[in-house]
Amino acid sequence: MDETATTSGRVDGAQPGGQATRVRRDGYARLGAADLGIDTYALADELAELAAAYRDLPRDPYARATNRFRRYSHAVYLPWTGELSYIPGAPDEEFGTVTEYWQDEHNPEYPRVLRRLPDVPPALRGNRLLDALIRADLGHAMWLEDLRRAPVYVGVHLISLAARDREQVAISSPNCLHQDGGSPATFTFAHLVGRRNVEGGENVIATPESAGRQPDALAPEAVHARFVLTEPLDGYGVHDCRVSHYVGPVRLGAGGDEGRRDILIIGVAPYTPGL
Repeated sequence: MDETATTSGRVDGAQPGGQATRVRRDGYARLGAADLGIDTYALADELAELAAAYRDLPRDPYARATNRFRRYSHAVYLPWTGELSYIPGAPDEEFGTVTEYWQDEHNPEYPRVLRRLPDVPPALRGNRLLDALIRADLGHAMWLEDLRRAPVYVGVHLISLAARDREQVAISSPNCLHQDGGSPATFTFAHLVGRRNVEGGENVIATPESAGRQPDALAPEAVHARFVLTEPLDGYGVHDCRVSHYVGPVRLGAGGDEGRRDILIIGVAPYTPGL
Protein backbone atom coordinates (compact mmCIF):
# COMPACT_ATOMS: atom_id res chain seq x y z
CA MET A 1 0.00 0.00 0.00
CA ASP A 2 1.45 3.38 -0.99
CA GLU A 3 1.83 6.68 0.83
CA THR A 4 -1.75 7.76 0.19
CA ALA A 5 -3.32 4.42 1.01
CA THR A 6 -7.04 4.55 1.81
CA THR A 7 -9.48 2.20 3.47
CA SER A 8 -13.21 2.62 3.89
CA GLY A 9 -15.98 1.71 6.31
CA ARG A 10 -18.00 4.22 8.32
CA VAL A 11 -17.53 4.32 12.08
CA ASP A 12 -20.45 5.00 14.39
CA GLY A 13 -20.13 5.91 18.05
CA ALA A 14 -19.55 2.96 20.37
CA GLN A 15 -22.79 1.42 21.57
CA PRO A 16 -23.80 2.22 25.16
CA GLY A 17 -22.63 -0.23 27.80
CA GLY A 18 -19.45 -1.51 29.39
CA GLN A 19 -16.14 0.28 29.04
CA ALA A 20 -17.31 2.21 25.97
CA THR A 21 -19.52 4.46 28.07
CA ARG A 22 -16.77 5.07 30.63
CA VAL A 23 -14.77 7.20 28.18
CA ARG A 24 -17.87 9.31 27.71
CA ARG A 25 -18.94 9.28 31.37
CA ASP A 26 -15.60 9.51 33.19
CA GLY A 27 -13.18 10.82 30.56
CA TYR A 28 -11.11 7.61 30.55
CA ALA A 29 -11.43 3.82 30.46
CA ARG A 30 -9.34 0.68 30.34
CA LEU A 31 -9.88 -0.91 26.92
CA GLY A 32 -8.84 -4.43 25.98
CA ALA A 33 -9.34 -6.38 22.77
CA ALA A 34 -12.84 -7.48 23.77
CA ASP A 35 -13.89 -3.88 24.54
CA LEU A 36 -12.67 -2.88 21.10
CA GLY A 37 -14.41 -5.74 19.29
CA ILE A 38 -11.05 -7.08 18.06
CA ASP A 39 -10.85 -10.80 17.18
CA THR A 40 -7.26 -11.53 18.19
CA TYR A 41 -7.44 -15.09 16.81
CA ALA A 42 -8.55 -13.98 13.34
CA LEU A 43 -5.96 -11.19 13.30
CA ALA A 44 -3.05 -13.12 14.81
CA ASP A 45 -0.90 -12.79 11.67
CA GLU A 46 -1.57 -9.05 11.55
CA LEU A 47 -0.57 -8.72 15.23
CA ALA A 48 2.69 -10.52 14.47
CA GLU A 49 3.31 -8.17 11.53
CA LEU A 50 2.60 -5.13 13.70
CA ALA A 51 4.89 -6.43 16.46
CA ALA A 52 7.69 -7.03 13.94
CA ALA A 53 7.58 -3.35 12.94
CA TYR A 54 8.86 -2.43 16.41
CA ARG A 55 12.10 -4.36 16.00
CA ASP A 56 13.74 -1.71 13.84
CA LEU A 57 12.16 1.53 15.07
CA PRO A 58 14.61 4.44 14.79
CA ARG A 59 15.78 6.18 17.93
CA ASP A 60 13.82 9.28 18.79
CA PRO A 61 15.82 11.88 16.80
CA TYR A 62 15.13 14.54 19.47
CA ALA A 63 16.24 12.42 22.43
CA ARG A 64 18.68 9.78 21.27
CA ALA A 65 19.92 9.03 24.80
CA THR A 66 16.49 8.24 26.28
CA ASN A 67 16.25 4.67 24.95
CA ARG A 68 13.03 5.69 23.23
CA PHE A 69 12.33 4.55 19.66
CA ARG A 70 9.46 5.76 17.49
CA ARG A 71 7.64 6.30 14.21
CA TYR A 72 4.71 8.61 13.55
CA SER A 73 2.27 9.37 10.72
CA HIS A 74 -0.90 11.37 10.12
CA ALA A 75 -4.12 10.11 8.58
CA VAL A 76 -7.48 11.75 7.86
CA TYR A 77 -10.84 10.09 8.49
CA LEU A 78 -14.01 11.34 6.76
CA PRO A 79 -17.00 10.48 8.99
CA TRP A 80 -19.56 10.81 6.19
CA THR A 81 -17.83 8.30 3.87
CA GLY A 82 -15.77 6.15 6.24
CA GLU A 83 -12.58 6.81 4.25
CA LEU A 84 -9.27 6.68 6.13
CA SER A 85 -6.35 8.11 4.16
CA TYR A 86 -2.71 8.51 5.23
CA ILE A 87 -1.03 11.84 4.52
CA PRO A 88 2.30 11.57 2.66
CA GLY A 89 5.36 12.45 4.70
CA ALA A 90 8.03 14.97 3.71
CA PRO A 91 11.30 13.70 2.15
CA ASP A 92 14.15 13.29 4.62
CA GLU A 93 17.75 12.23 4.00
CA GLU A 94 18.06 10.13 7.18
CA PHE A 95 14.63 8.51 7.48
CA GLY A 96 13.23 8.55 3.94
CA THR A 97 10.11 10.47 4.94
CA VAL A 98 9.05 12.25 8.13
CA THR A 99 5.85 13.70 9.59
CA GLU A 100 5.63 16.85 11.67
CA TYR A 101 4.52 16.44 15.30
CA TRP A 102 3.29 19.47 17.25
CA GLN A 103 2.15 19.61 20.90
CA ASP A 104 2.04 23.39 21.37
CA GLU A 105 2.75 24.13 25.05
CA HIS A 106 1.46 20.79 26.32
CA ASN A 107 4.80 18.99 26.29
CA PRO A 108 7.04 20.89 28.74
CA GLU A 109 10.12 19.19 27.29
CA TYR A 110 9.43 20.53 23.77
CA PRO A 111 7.26 23.65 24.16
CA ARG A 112 6.20 24.99 20.75
CA VAL A 113 8.73 22.74 18.99
CA LEU A 114 7.70 21.32 15.61
CA ARG A 115 9.33 17.89 15.62
CA ARG A 116 9.85 15.86 12.44
CA LEU A 117 9.53 12.15 13.23
CA PRO A 118 10.20 9.08 11.03
CA ASP A 119 7.06 7.89 9.24
CA VAL A 120 5.18 4.65 9.79
CA PRO A 121 6.26 2.37 6.90
CA PRO A 122 3.81 2.38 3.97
CA ALA A 123 3.57 -1.44 4.04
CA LEU A 124 2.24 -1.35 7.61
CA ARG A 125 -0.57 1.03 6.73
CA GLY A 126 -2.43 -1.81 5.06
CA ASN A 127 -2.31 -3.95 8.23
CA ARG A 128 -5.86 -5.08 9.05
CA LEU A 129 -5.29 -5.01 12.81
CA LEU A 130 -3.93 -1.46 12.72
CA ASP A 131 -6.93 -0.38 10.67
CA ALA A 132 -9.31 -2.18 13.07
CA LEU A 133 -7.72 -0.53 16.11
CA ILE A 134 -7.96 2.94 14.55
CA ARG A 135 -11.61 2.41 13.68
CA ALA A 136 -12.41 0.95 17.10
CA ASP A 137 -10.83 4.00 18.75
CA LEU A 138 -12.81 6.30 16.51
CA GLY A 139 -15.93 4.44 17.58
CA HIS A 140 -15.16 5.27 21.21
CA ALA A 141 -14.90 8.97 20.35
CA MET A 142 -17.54 9.58 17.68
CA TRP A 143 -20.27 10.24 20.24
CA LEU A 144 -18.82 13.76 20.36
CA GLU A 145 -20.66 15.96 17.88
CA ASP A 146 -17.52 17.95 17.00
CA LEU A 147 -16.05 14.81 15.44
CA ARG A 148 -19.04 14.19 13.19
CA ARG A 149 -19.05 17.52 11.34
CA ALA A 150 -15.43 17.81 10.18
CA PRO A 151 -12.61 15.67 8.87
CA VAL A 152 -10.96 13.84 11.76
CA TYR A 153 -7.22 13.98 12.32
CA VAL A 154 -5.69 10.63 13.32
CA GLY A 155 -2.13 10.42 14.65
CA VAL A 156 -0.56 6.95 14.49
CA HIS A 157 2.41 6.60 16.83
CA LEU A 158 4.62 3.53 17.28
CA ILE A 159 6.76 3.88 20.43
CA SER A 160 9.16 1.45 22.07
CA LEU A 161 10.88 1.90 25.43
CA ALA A 162 13.86 -0.45 25.51
CA ALA A 163 16.72 -1.26 27.89
CA ARG A 164 19.76 -3.48 27.34
CA ASP A 165 21.60 -3.24 30.66
CA ARG A 166 20.92 -2.47 34.32
CA GLU A 167 22.12 1.11 33.97
CA GLN A 168 19.69 2.07 31.21
CA VAL A 169 16.37 3.76 31.85
CA ALA A 170 13.89 4.22 29.00
CA ILE A 171 11.75 7.33 29.39
CA SER A 172 8.59 8.50 27.69
CA SER A 173 7.99 12.14 26.76
CA PRO A 174 7.00 14.11 28.68
CA ASN A 175 8.14 12.34 31.84
CA CYS A 176 5.24 13.70 33.89
CA LEU A 177 1.47 13.72 33.92
CA HIS A 178 0.31 15.65 30.87
CA GLN A 179 -2.42 16.37 28.35
CA ASP A 180 -1.91 16.17 24.60
CA GLY A 181 -3.75 19.44 23.98
CA GLY A 182 -5.26 20.92 20.89
CA SER A 183 -9.04 20.68 20.72
CA PRO A 184 -11.57 19.89 23.48
CA ALA A 185 -12.49 17.02 21.13
CA THR A 186 -9.01 15.41 21.37
CA PHE A 187 -8.80 11.76 22.43
CA THR A 188 -5.76 9.55 23.02
CA PHE A 189 -5.83 5.75 22.90
CA ALA A 190 -2.98 3.40 23.84
CA HIS A 191 -2.68 -0.28 22.92
CA LEU A 192 0.12 -2.53 24.17
CA VAL A 193 1.70 -4.43 21.29
CA GLY A 194 4.30 -6.27 23.37
CA ARG A 195 6.07 -6.26 26.71
CA ARG A 196 9.10 -8.41 27.42
CA ASN A 197 11.56 -8.51 30.32
CA VAL A 198 11.00 -5.01 31.66
CA GLU A 199 10.11 -3.48 35.00
CA GLY A 200 8.12 -0.29 35.39
CA GLY A 201 5.98 1.32 32.73
CA GLU A 202 3.12 2.07 35.11
CA ASN A 203 0.26 4.07 33.62
CA VAL A 204 -1.50 6.72 35.72
CA ILE A 205 -4.71 8.63 34.96
CA ALA A 206 -5.34 11.73 37.09
CA THR A 207 -7.21 15.01 37.16
CA PRO A 208 -6.42 17.60 34.46
CA GLU A 209 -4.98 19.92 37.14
CA SER A 210 -2.31 17.27 37.82
CA ALA A 211 -0.58 17.92 34.47
CA GLY A 212 3.09 18.75 34.88
CA ARG A 213 3.44 16.82 38.14
CA GLN A 214 4.67 13.38 39.16
CA PRO A 215 2.05 10.82 40.27
CA ASP A 216 3.64 10.23 43.68
CA ALA A 217 3.37 13.96 44.45
CA LEU A 218 -0.41 13.95 44.10
CA ALA A 219 -3.07 13.68 46.76
CA PRO A 220 -4.83 10.28 46.54
CA GLU A 221 -8.10 11.86 45.42
CA ALA A 222 -6.39 13.37 42.34
CA VAL A 223 -5.50 9.91 40.98
CA HIS A 224 -8.23 8.13 39.04
CA ALA A 225 -6.35 4.93 38.17
CA ARG A 226 -2.93 3.26 38.27
CA PHE A 227 -2.20 0.12 36.26
CA VAL A 228 0.41 -1.74 34.23
CA LEU A 229 -0.38 -3.02 30.73
CA THR A 230 0.84 -6.60 30.43
CA GLU A 231 -1.01 -8.45 27.64
CA PRO A 232 -1.07 -7.67 23.90
CA LEU A 233 -3.80 -5.14 23.07
CA ASP A 234 -4.36 -4.20 26.72
CA GLY A 235 -4.87 -0.46 26.69
CA TYR A 236 -6.86 2.60 27.63
CA GLY A 237 -8.53 5.65 26.17
CA VAL A 238 -8.75 9.22 27.49
CA HIS A 239 -10.81 12.27 26.59
CA ASP A 240 -7.84 14.59 26.81
CA CYS A 241 -9.38 17.76 28.23
CA ARG A 242 -10.95 15.89 31.17
CA VAL A 243 -7.92 14.02 32.56
CA SER A 244 -4.12 13.90 32.50
CA HIS A 245 -2.09 10.75 31.84
CA TYR A 246 1.40 9.35 32.36
CA VAL A 247 3.61 6.33 31.77
CA GLY A 248 6.56 5.67 34.04
CA PRO A 249 10.14 4.82 33.04
CA VAL A 250 11.09 1.28 32.02
CA ARG A 251 14.11 -0.69 33.23
CA LEU A 252 15.57 -4.06 32.30
CA GLY A 253 13.97 -7.03 34.04
CA ALA A 254 15.63 -10.16 35.35
CA GLY A 255 14.91 -12.40 32.37
CA GLY A 256 17.77 -11.60 30.00
CA ASP A 257 19.94 -8.92 28.45
CA GLU A 258 17.22 -7.01 26.59
CA GLY A 259 13.80 -5.73 27.54
CA ARG A 260 11.21 -3.62 25.75
CA ARG A 261 7.70 -2.18 25.99
CA ASP A 262 6.04 -1.60 22.61
CA ILE A 263 2.97 0.61 22.50
CA LEU A 264 0.67 1.93 19.77
CA ILE A 265 -0.75 5.40 20.41
CA ILE A 266 -3.71 6.63 18.37
CA GLY A 267 -4.59 10.31 18.63
CA VAL A 268 -8.01 11.56 17.48
CA ALA A 269 -9.01 15.20 16.99
CA PRO A 270 -11.08 17.29 14.54
CA TYR A 271 -9.22 19.09 11.81
CA THR A 272 -9.33 22.85 12.29
CA PRO A 273 -10.44 24.80 9.18
CA GLY A 274 -7.70 27.00 7.83
CA LEU A 275 -9.87 29.46 5.92
